[in-house]
Amino acid sequence: MASEYKLELKGVSKSFPGIKALDNVQLAVRPGTVHALMGENGAGKSTLMKCLFGIYKMDEGEIYIDGEKTVISDPDEAMKKGIAMVHQELQPVLARSVAENMFLGRFPCHRIGPLKVIDHKKMYEETEKWLKEVNMDFDPKAQLGTLSIGQMQSVEIAKAVSHDAKVIIFDEPTSSLSESEAEALFKIMHTLKEKGVAMIYISHKMDEIKRIADDVTIMRDGTYIGTWAAKDLTIEDIITKMVGHELTDIYPPKDRTPGEVVLEVSGVSSIHEKSFRDVSFNLRKGEIIGFGGLVGAQRTELMEGLFGIRHLSSGEIKVHGKRVKIKSPRDAMNAGIGMITEDRRGTGIFGCLSIKDNVGVSVYNKFLKCGFVLDHKKINSVVEDSIDKLNIKTPSIREHIANLSGGNQQKVIVSRWLANDPDILIMDEPTRGVDVGAKHEIYEIMKDIANQGKAIIMISSEMAELLGMSDRIYVMCNGRIRGEITEESEMTQENVMRYATQF
Repeated sequence: MASEYKLELKGVSKSFPGIKALDNVQLAVRPGTVHALMGENGAGKSTLMKCLFGIYKMDEGEIYIDGEKTVISDPDEAMKKGIAMVHQELQPVLARSVAENMFLGRFPCHRIGPLKVIDHKKMYEETEKWLKEVNMDFDPKAQLGTLSIGQMQSVEIAKAVSHDAKVIIFDEPTSSLSESEAEALFKIMHTLKEKGVAMIYISHKMDEIKRIADDVTIMRDGTYIGTWAAKDLTIEDIITKMVGHELTDIYPPKDRTPGEVVLEVSGVSSIHEKSFRDVSFNLRKGEIIGFGGLVGAQRTELMEGLFGIRHLSSGEIKVHGKRVKIKSPRDAMNAGIGMITEDRRGTGIFGCLSIKDNVGVSVYNKFLKCGFVLDHKKINSVVEDSIDKLNIKTPSIREHIANLSGGNQQKVIVSRWLANDPDILIMDEPTRGVDVGAKHEIYEIMKDIANQGKAIIMISSEMAELLGMSDRIYVMCNGRIRGEITEESEMTQENVMRYATQF
């Protein structure tokens, strides 16, 4: 008898040292549908998918494809059985070409006598074909490291589609995509639905779920809560089932009164002609200013320039009225500036180190005995205090940060900078890939930072976040600031987009 479901997971359990990540979880996905898998960070969504994809070996449970029980021991076997996965955290080979990344581990080959060699011509042609499927037209021969994060994500999506899979797992696929790139993805997904492909979609963007999902399964703390038709759930229903209680007023009130100017940026330009040019703005004590704009507006590049990651060709930076020269991140930190980068995995965490080391690295120089011996007792106290204040879910401070969920990793990075106590904190996409509950917690942390008299610069591609958290908004387009929005009544999506498209 044919199965109603393309894929079924039954009774899946998985434990790590000190944590039961999954406890008797189930999932049933119908062919030709988008099945949203929802839950807070740490709920076990990614762990469940890694069990399905053969990255983790589940302790208990069964997998059925088209009604037949199967065993998947590694990702190669998963792909052979028609399962593809677009991972939340990219792991590209930056020094190789787009095409080489697309066909890594499955290069097309031909024979020259007894030798088997890579067929580069076919590889480039196939790559170009699949990139066009996701509406991307960049050069297959381009080095992947020269692309933006959004473009790298598009390569991963094209790679998954190219496997002609029966089941495709999308783990936060639009977290780094522009609106146009996301629209292209949704069109591809619609085509895949018509072909009978089953898709599992993990996202914290509620508007996406309501728009594209047919069914919704919700998990909480590693357990299965239930499955519903997406049309029968409101966004409020989903949030309540995810967090276990009603969550209202996700954005804290803007009841702060900014003080004197703490940062003045005047006429700064990048050494690269096609980057940011002649940018000026200011930031006040106890204030959160937002930077809006479309992908490619050079917001991140500007902040990297202020933090000393990129070199400036001209302009002036004053902190507390005093001119500072910032040629490196160390110069920025000495001036009281900290920065949380947008690429959590690539430039945020030290994946092979513990939570203690990831938080403590910013304050080790403050806790030295005799000038060269670390005072671990004091460092442990600082890290444990950070874990308590930010509600980081971990069995201990010695847990490897790579074992935490994305939201908890982000809170560890925030803890690092809070321990360093900067006067000015740059937060680039602070809640990317973070669930609604963790977002609320991070927003409260940002409010507390501002209330303590610190100042925050926030880059956000989420319009609601930009409008909900900012006291003022600067909007960039093509490397320049095109507008400043200062009045709450003027903070609308229409005004932001009007400035963001002023070429």
